[in-house]
Amino acid sequence: MDTSTVVPFTPGIAPTPARKDAHARAATAVAPAEPAAAGSSAERELARLRARVRELSAELIQAQEAACRHVARELHDGVGAELTATRFALASVETWLPADAPPQCAAALAVASRSLDAVCTASRQAVAELHAPALDAGIVGALAQWTGDFAARTQLRTSFVCAADLRLTRLPAEAALAVFRVAQEALNNIAKHARAESADVRIETSRRHLSVIVSDDGIGMSRSARTRRGHFGLSGMRARCAAFDGTLRVSISRRQTGTRAAESGKLSRGTVVHARFAWDAMLTNTADAAAPLTSRRSLRSLQS
Repeated sequence: MDTSTVVPFTPGIAPTPARKDAHARAATAVAPAEPAAAGSSAERELARLRARVRELSAELIQAQEAACRHVARELHDGVGAELTATRFALASVETWLPADAPPQCAAALAVASRSLDAVCTASRQAVAELHAPALDAGIVGALAQWTGDFAARTQLRTSFVCAADLRLTRLPAEAALAVFRVAQEALNNIAKHARAESADVRIETSRRHLSVIVSDDGIGMSRSARTRRGHFGLSGMRARCAAFDGTLRVSISRRQTGTRAAESGKLSRGTVVHARFAWDAMLTNTADAAAPLTSRRSLRSLQS
């Protein structure tokens, strides 16, 4: 049996037995280091890609907030002024209407006034939602107040349950806003599309993650709607989670029950939105660190 060892050969230097042993020891010492180096390189590349995802997500979030502020200003200053002028004009018409005017005129003015009131209410609500919430009382207080207002506005039975975790009181403004916006968008989707009777909001915490879970007892969201890339609301929610090393999962729950389901004898297909954020990323101001100078310049150009 051939037990010879192949060693590198340097021209002009004879491969003596001593050099053979030295080469063999060197090869044995160097070989195991190659996989470790490759693994370290892969880990560095993965960390770089994750940082880039956080950076892009933070830039998208800031651009969205800038757009929200711009639209809110336009609604308040432009549309609000026009609605006020229209209200005064209708009041003048009603005042100038002669006593012998056909009753249809007064009825038409009443319909126009009710429609104008509805538009004004919707405009004020839109401005309130577009503006960033007051987070002085913390994310728990802000979400508790908003879910209460949501229940009063939509007449949906709405509950809010939050874990007792001191870390919730230490969330930076950017992290608290991300949590709030995800819950807000999920509830708005329920009001617009779910045809639900109730909605539940829960904040759960673990050692590594903060989770926001919003569920309803409505008709459920189709798979195509859950995966559609053009869905601005879902893409924004995913970006807010990704900015803090988190994930967003939208699923169908057949365990929800409601009055409509009980009367029809069918099991409800409620939607469950599960948004998860990493504590490490939230408590270290990752969003601020992830916004480089180029991102700030692009945001300034958007705002201008």
